Amino acid sequence: MSGIAERAKELRGNRNAWLVPAMIALGIVYPFVEEGLRNLPVIGDFMPTTGTLVVMIAFTMMAVGLNIVVGYCGLLDLGYVAFYAVGAYTAGWFASQHFEQVTFHFGSSVDNDQVGIHVTMWVVLIFAGLLTMLAGIVIGLPTLRLRGDYLAIVTLGFGEIIPQVVRNGDSFGGFNLTNGTFGIAPIDPVGFPILSSIGFFPDNFQTSDNRERWYYLIAFLLLLFTIFCSVRLRDSRLGRAWIAIREDETAAAAMGVPLMRTKTWAYALGAFFGGVAGAYYASFKSGAFPADFYFNISVFLLCMVILGGMGSIWGVTIGGLILAYLNFSGLSTIGSKIQDAGLDFDPTKYQFGIYGIIIVLMMLFRPAGLIPERRHKIELEEGVHDTPFYDVQTEGALTDRDRGND
Repeated sequence: MSGIAERAKELRGNRNAWLVPAMIALGIVYPFVEEGLRNLPVIGDFMPTTGTLVVMIAFTMMAVGLNIVVGYCGLLDLGYVAFYAVGAYTAGWFASQHFEQVTFHFGSSVDNDQVGIHVTMWVVLIFAGLLTMLAGIVIGLPTLRLRGDYLAIVTLGFGEIIPQVVRNGDSFGGFNLTNGTFGIAPIDPVGFPILSSIGFFPDNFQTSDNRERWYYLIAFLLLLFTIFCSVRLRDSRLGRAWIAIREDETAAAAMGVPLMRTKTWAYALGAFFGGVAGAYYASFKSGAFPADFYFNISVFLLCMVILGGMGSIWGVTIGGLILAYLNFSGLSTIGSKIQDAGLDFDPTKYQFGIYGIIIVLMMLFRPAGLIPERRHKIELEEGVHDTPFYDVQTEGALTDRDRGND
């Protein structure tokens, strides 16, 4: 097994050598060449807009965070939408006029005469991640003692509870926490109020002439930060403990891995990135609404992880971008092309059925995902060079029989 681990590390390093620079270059250049790409024949209509890419990146960040829980540690989490909701409402609490009885400003991009709490979104993003980590610990401590299907059922319960909490949180012990079905809006935009005097950096992204481009560039940097942290966590001592739990929880415990503490770290760190993505997305669309936090989002994010390859950072990134593109732009574009051809079919009506077909086909023809985790791929292609116990017995019996015949 040590040879497989070394081989996986070698292949992983060779691939990252060209993939990371190519990904960064493509990501930086795209918003500047988007208009030209969209004017290309045939494929131009299928190119996503910069605004659509912001949404795609936000959901991909959540998928990479979920990959820490599902792909690294092997814990089936069906309630990840809870972390998305906590992050979005954290932005609503600390960067809006929701608490109108208070007037507090700290580096925000809005006028100082507005009521409410208005903390700069750069601080809010960090605080949203930390608060979501706390929520992950609170949710994880009573549930991570369970395994397998029982854990999935409990997290499914949390995924169903959170939408009800945010929908009915306008009277939370007599306190308006979430503003009920109306949600919290508007949420303050991201901006550079300190650097705006230079002239290049906008004070407020929402009022900037290049609003979507600025939001995209920051979202892209956040995605790179998420991927970097995931890589470092995977190769750390904690990451190796997660993989040990995923492969064999009983053996990991026998080797001295503290199961509860290690699992809780997976839940907390996975929640962190979901909270940051939720807060940033809430700022982009300038609101946090309970209709955004339904249970299907948890399933949607899990499909991204399965499509890309559980445990594979680059696979989950690609799988997340593909499914997010289909959900927010691709299917509607395909539907318009089909209808222009004279056929009465709208794929957006069957989007979850289409996602289901994609996952079924993946399980049949490429069960390890689009870009499998290196360790799994090497084990499938090269094997671990171990002889099963049954084969040893059979070989031994045949040898004794041959001796008897001689």
